[in-house]
Amino acid sequence: MTELTLGRGALDRTRLLRLLQDYGVYTGVLVLLLFNFAFTPHFASSENFRTQAVQVAPVVIVALGMALAIGTEGVDLSVGSVMALATSLLSLYLGYGPWIATLIAVIAGAVVGVANGALIAFVGVQPIVATLALMVAGRGLALVLLPQLKDVHDPGLAALGSGAVLGMPYLVLIAAALAVLVAFVMRRTTFGRQVLAIGDSRPAARLAGLPVRRVLVVVYVCSGALAAIAGVLATARLSASDPTSLGTLMELSAITAVVVGGTPLSGGRVRIGGTVAGAALIQLLTTTLIKHDLPPSWTQIAQAVVIVLAVYAARERGRR
Repeated sequence: MTELTLGRGALDRTRLLRLLQDYGVYTGVLVLLLFNFAFTPHFASSENFRTQAVQVAPVVIVALGMALAIGTEGVDLSVGSVMALATSLLSLYLGYGPWIATLIAVIAGAVVGVANGALIAFVGVQPIVATLALMVAGRGLALVLLPQLKDVHDPGLAALGSGAVLGMPYLVLIAAALAVLVAFVMRRTTFGRQVLAIGDSRPAARLAGLPVRRVLVVVYVCSGALAAIAGVLATARLSASDPTSLGTLMELSAITAVVVGGTPLSGGRVRIGGTVAGAALIQLLTTTLIKHDLPPSWTQIAQAVVIVLAVYAARERGRR
């Protein structure tokens, strides 16, 4: 009887951990929504939902690229600096038109991704070291190009930052479209399966004949390009280029969204829906604490607790 009881206890614990990883982020979002509906004044207004969605959109876009990198058992710490570089280039080349300036900014993000991918795939540098170097270099280059805050006055960018279709902001629509695109790539294409295979075991993927180096470079190019897009959208929303602060700690927010969303740091799995929900969870958690007059330090502590729980669940499940 004792052994049977212990067996049931272990089974229940395993099932609880599985449910926590698979559905914990969605439950957390639901709980925070219900709490705010009940106890936060004016939370249920359409204007508040619009504000929350616009604020989380850049995080979602950056987190999509981060999810790809983590799916290969890597990480991209340079995403915040890429956002800063994108806003600097956008401001410098805006005289050629917003679309040309945006294209240059996105290309610059992709170039940073090429550098990251080449260091990791061909030189053999650890992802955390390679992207850390580009994080420092990218922010420095952004400040060289644009040393201080500069207002951005362009009708096209203003419309992108504040416009909407049927009440849905452009920023949110772009983030949603990119999430659907990345989810499709991961679920329905050969490239997506190659990413997961490399994350499971890079040596095994290489022995199986997969183009490991090429896939790694493409993954970091995607991460850099998505971060640059987020930088352009953030600039459009703020109507200002500020490479000093734009993108600061964005890499931590993106990693948090990915990990909380159920993508393990050990690679081999990418959950795009969970990543989007993870970004929403962090946004709601921050908003809840702020609206109830708690200091910012409590927000950081709460985020740390959420991250630890998510990593613990993934670690325990990986053991089994």
